[in-house]
Amino acid sequence: MKTIKFQQKQIAYHKKGEGKCLVLLHGFPMDSRVWKDFMVALSENFCVIAPDLPGLGKSEMIAERHDMGLMADVVAAILEAEQIHKCVLAGHSMGGYVGLAFANKYAEKLAGLALLHSHASADDAAGRENRNQAILKIHDDKKAFLTDFAQSLFDEEFAANTPDAVRFITDITLSQEKLAVVAAMAGMRERESHIELLSKLKVPVLFVLGKSDSRMPLVKIMAQAGLPQHAELLMLEGVGHVGFLESPLIVREALKAFVLRCYLLVE
Repeated sequence: MKTIKFQQKQIAYHKKGEGKCLVLLHGFPMDSRVWKDFMVALSENFCVIAPDLPGLGKSEMIAERHDMGLMADVVAAILEAEQIHKCVLAGHSMGGYVGLAFANKYAEKLAGLALLHSHASADDAAGRENRNQAILKIHDDKKAFLTDFAQSLFDEEFAANTPDAVRFITDITLSQEKLAVVAAMAGMRERESHIELLSKLKVPVLFVLGKSDSRMPLVKIMAQAGLPQHAELLMLEGVGHVGFLESPLIVREALKAFVLRCYLLVE
């Protein structure tokens, strides 16, 4: 892994391949390990960067609350260190929230945005309270909360037939420090709405949805997919919240084709 210093803290990331840049942003509360197979395959065509977002994986905590804008600043700092001026960002769940914050703050660096099981809305009052309750549960029993959380990410049939995938995500989530998990949860609770941003984005936006995803408001996201000037939508049958594991080949090939289209438009 490579590292940079950001606000005197160490930020770790993987970099593999050459050419146009694709940044893969993991979800809550995971780290860059979830992209292992994607990095191997996609680095044949692109320079792929996969950070450990602040406090997670091998990256150090920066604050008690890791706001999406702060995480976007970390991504921008990695790109600056690597002297990369344009990228396509693909963010899973929380990583999509970070991607939208990046699009808001660093539009000139963005060639395209892929939202994997993610959306542009802020939490409503009920959502914020749910996150507050989750933080209490994390403090009380992190292992129980994250074990249940990891299980809930998958399509039920897939989880029953593919326990290794569930175990893989469970192990990654359980490896995170309690305060880092809380910091990420609090940051998601406080995130801004980027609905208006979607309608103003000039770069292509890809929405990847799982038809069995109980954690995402599918009807709302499908409506959001009508906002960007150039939007694409991929709906996956029999897939929950982690399409890159539940349907890896389809998601990977769709992402590869999307990145190639994004850079054709830039050129």
